[in-house]
Amino acid sequence: MDEKTTPIKRHMRALSVISEVSAVLFRSTNLETKFPEVLESLCYALDVFCCALIEVTDSAAQIRSQWMNADDFDVETALAPFLDSLREGPRSVFSATDVRIQNSGLPPISILVVPIQGTLGSWGSLALFDKKSRLSWLNTGFDVVQTTANLIGAAMDRLHYEKAIRLSEMRNRILVSALPDLLIRTDLSGRILDYSVHPSHPLYMQRDSVVGSSLFKIWPADVVNMIMEPDTKDTFIASHWVYGFSLPTHDQVFEARLHPISAEEALIIVRDITEQARLDRMKTDFINRASHELRTPLTAAMLMVELLQAGGTEEERKEYLDALSSELNRQKQLVDELLLAGRLESGRMKIDPVPMDLLPVLKEAMRAVKVIADKRKTSIHLHTDRRSLPIIGDKSALLQVFINLINNAVKFSPEQTSVEVIAQADVDGETRVLVIDHGLGIPPDAIPHLFERFYRARNVTVAEIPGSGVGLYIVKSIVDELGGRIEVKSELNQGTTFIVSLKQLGNAG
Repeated sequence: MDEKTTPIKRHMRALSVISEVSAVLFRSTNLETKFPEVLESLCYALDVFCCALIEVTDSAAQIRSQWMNADDFDVETALAPFLDSLREGPRSVFSATDVRIQNSGLPPISILVVPIQGTLGSWGSLALFDKKSRLSWLNTGFDVVQTTANLIGAAMDRLHYEKAIRLSEMRNRILVSALPDLLIRTDLSGRILDYSVHPSHPLYMQRDSVVGSSLFKIWPADVVNMIMEPDTKDTFIASHWVYGFSLPTHDQVFEARLHPISAEEALIIVRDITEQARLDRMKTDFINRASHELRTPLTAAMLMVELLQAGGTEEERKEYLDALSSELNRQKQLVDELLLAGRLESGRMKIDPVPMDLLPVLKEAMRAVKVIADKRKTSIHLHTDRRSLPIIGDKSALLQVFINLINNAVKFSPEQTSVEVIAQADVDGETRVLVIDHGLGIPPDAIPHLFERFYRARNVTVAEIPGSGVGLYIVKSIVDELGGRIEVKSELNQGTTFIVSLKQLGNAG
């Protein structure tokens, strides 16, 4: 450095460095790489040999950036004796003169440490090192140091905000990409300003082919008008929700939520709710059908009670009591089936497949239905050439399956006929049970729906054969849970065969 630098020259350099620092810090797109350039300018203006940006920690002075023209100088060594003072007053100006650095061979130096303050608080310090034993430039140059520190603090604030914004944008992009919904930003006219959707969404389209286009061009006008409500609003004022609409060439059901961003822009969130809509329909059907099925035996039971209260002959009273008992049993069976269906769907019914013998289960199921079969003068016969049928199953659950199937076979068979239960082992590695009746049969168009909850074939309804339509739904749910299969073969007025295939003990996968 020039030892004869005049105060005027130093002042001119100071003004120049402030201008330089401002330009470098606030025009740079890569701020941290510009700090050495800023420090070099400051060293030149103040005629010092080293400038450094530091952060003082509990154990050391961490250098963020530095510039010097002395190869044998170590900033950390020079600051080490003063760490306690720097830590105690991190927001205060620190200075020291006639500092001797051990084992360096350097003459005494002066040190000035100025805190760097930004709007976010203290960030670090700006340290200057002068080879003179006193800060001879301090009176004329301190304003330059303080101004430079302030500029660096403001620039660090900018760097912090830019990083925070980039991080926020990255988070938002990740969140939007992870959402299963379609997001559309639109203006009042329906022009699409932004469009984000996961490729798995049924309404997926390439973003570039959609942005700038009109929502009215990609969706029917009635759907767009329903979502944007142009007849009731001339600006986007309040959020609203459109549930359960469909679009041409799509089988799915959707919902749309409109959220205003400003008076002229809104965000539309479109979600595929096909499964939810199906569950809603099932819930409605369940409530309607359950209400109907429960009302019928209750109405009949109340009528029987009224007739009993009115008196009558002993024969009539016995008839009323038998009818009352029958309707109450029917109601109990329906409630039991509804509760069982609910437990199956909610997962509260635990089915534990274990090695077991199926033959005792079939015999117990036949005994349970025998009372009903005897009243209809219907016989039940078991056919098998095995003394045991080892399978992987759950006794309680399979008992529900075969009581239901055998009971249905008896119920749909004419009086004085028979129901056949055929148990076959080693059939393609499975154990099969056939339950055969000689009754009404099932119409071909009804077979695909037979295991749906509450479904009853038209000919059964016409024949006024009682039932809830829940039993076969329960049967299939249990068989599926056990990894088995159930099939139906039927001819009208000839009879029906249900075939249950279960895993044999040696073939469980």
